[in-house]
Amino acid sequence: MKKTSTRTRVLTATAAAVALSAGTFGAVSASASAPSAESRAAVKADPSSRHLQQTTHLTIDAANKAAKATLDAAERAGQRVTVAVVDRNGNTIVTMRGNGAGPQSYESAEKKAFTAVSWNAPTSELVKRLESTPNLKDIPGTLFLAGGAPVQVKGAPIAGIGVAGAPSGAQDEEFAKAGVAALGR
Repeated sequence: MKKTSTRTRVLTATAAAVALSAGTFGAVSASASAPSAESRAAVKADPSSRHLQQTTHLTIDAANKAAKATLDAAERAGQRVTVAVVDRNGNTIVTMRGNGAGPQSYESAEKKAFTAVSWNAPTSELVKRLESTPNLKDIPGTLFLAGGAPVQVKGAPIAGIGVAGAPSGAQDEEFAKAGVAALGR
């Protein structure tokens, strides 16, 4: 029997491994391309099904429009603020930091927006609730300071706008409400 070199054995083993891998990949790819019965059923689901719920979401264009209107209102008042717009789930859609806004304003604006959409109320109203339920402020991601306003459709929250950086929360909230109003135009 002829003895093969180490190099030949390594190359042969490598070629066999590559061929085996290619066959396995091909089999996996073939099975991945055919959706399972469960997947096909999900694709064919009736949108009017009682098991599905449709929701309204703010588009990125609308979020930008609201944020820009908010910054414009603050600039007209001579204030340097940051504005954040979050979706119904509290995820940030857009954040704009105005020229000269303080470093703390970025996170504060996001938290105010999150708080407003979570409770479907302006954050100035929520501050009043702390008197009877002070542990509300312990909920992660929230900030119970005036400056947040919910965006509503038929009374349901679809987004929140938060503003931080003005000398008072009342001013922050005034600017946030200007952003909400811009969505109605």
